[in-house]
Amino acid sequence: MYALAALTIILSGCQQTNAGGDQEDKLLAEVKNRRLYLSELDGMFPEGTSGADSNLIINAYVDRWVREALILNEAERNLPQDLNIDKLVRDYRASLLRNTYEQVLVEELLDSTVANQELRSFYEKNKEQFELETPIVRCHFIKVPLPVPQSDSLRIWWSGINQGNNLMKLRTYAEQYASTYELADSSWIRIEQLSMELPQETITPENAIYRRDLRQEDDNFQYYLRVYEVKNRTEIAPLGYIEDQARKVILHSRKMKILKEKREDLYELEMRKNNIRIFTE
Repeated sequence: MYALAALTIILSGCQQTNAGGDQEDKLLAEVKNRRLYLSELDGMFPEGTSGADSNLIINAYVDRWVREALILNEAERNLPQDLNIDKLVRDYRASLLRNTYEQVLVEELLDSTVANQELRSFYEKNKEQFELETPIVRCHFIKVPLPVPQSDSLRIWWSGINQGNNLMKLRTYAEQYASTYELADSSWIRIEQLSMELPQETITPENAIYRRDLRQEDDNFQYYLRVYEVKNRTEIAPLGYIEDQARKVILHSRKMKILKEKREDLYELEMRKNNIRIFTE
């Protein structure tokens, strides 16, 4: 292979010299007018890399480089004549610089804490935007593989789930034994998602409101389900269901405000310094 031939020379320690006697960079590959030199791989070899591993690294890099060079040559040959590459590069560089600076600015100035009161206020003002596209339920649910460990205790804790510390015991049990569970009081789940964890047709958008308390078993699992609340499609989603989404919207709004204020501050500052000159008719 072409790379292996070059490597034999490189790794043998034989060095070409120019007319002045200085060491020359090693040419590893050439594709038309593009050349790859050994110096371009500087930093790619971890300390203690063996000769065999160095071989693999260089061979892989050269192979990728050759393929990339071929594509670049083909692109240059086939791109439209009126394509302004320099402008595209300038625009991309400007975009990269701006985005990087804005990211640093936001990280420094953005308060990422969203208080519950702010969430509730945002929800009340915008809840009409959060119409459900699919039915959801607020429930407790446990799915345990057979044979069920501590089955008597599980039944007792489930029956008295809202008494004493039974819910805490159920959560500890579920973490250890359950295949799937949902034991958060304020969490909502799509009915379609829940039905996938139960025997077919156990719970559907049509019967969810009637299946309030369910204990069921098949050949593989035992199921416990208690439905507390159902929201149908086109109803307004409860805050608990869209809380993460609402928090992201609030933070995005804060980010946009920070960037807008920074742009305006810069503009006013440089205008006062007479560093901005606009030439229009």
